Amino acid sequence: MKFSQAQLGRVFILRLEDGEIIHEVLERFAAEHGITHATLTLHGGADAGSTLVTGPREARCPPPIAPQTTTLTNVHEVVGSGTIFPDQHGAPIIHVHMACGRGENSITGCIRSGVKVWHVLEVVLVELLGCPARRLPDAATGFELLVP
Repeated sequence: MKFSQAQLGRVFILRLEDGEIIHEVLERFAAEHGITHATLTLHGGADAGSTLVTGPREARCPPPIAPQTTTLTNVHEVVGSGTIFPDQHGAPIIHVHMACGRGENSITGCIRSGVKVWHVLEVVLVELLGCPARRLPDAATGFELLVP
């Protein structure tokens, strides 16, 4: 385990609107407001056609690891949580996993492939200050891993 410490900064309450792509809007908001490190929670609706990364296609394989994706075929209720940390160039990058449910079925995955808001999505974003953590390329996995 590796770790670092941070202090709480500003708190933002956001309402994303119909058709917005979650990760694009949140990364743009973070960049515009000078937020490089944060934690966030989300809840609301995801629209049909949204795509989640639901695992690797193969459990063990050399990089690059091919993602398995699932596309929502209907509107879903959602709840998610995640973080924002800067990449190697200092750009704020989100990593959010979301559970999407409809009726008695649910699917969970990373929103990076494009989850579209259905009517409304509420977000509470808490800035983290004094934190050295970054997302850096990892040759062994091909991912940008959090380095605290």
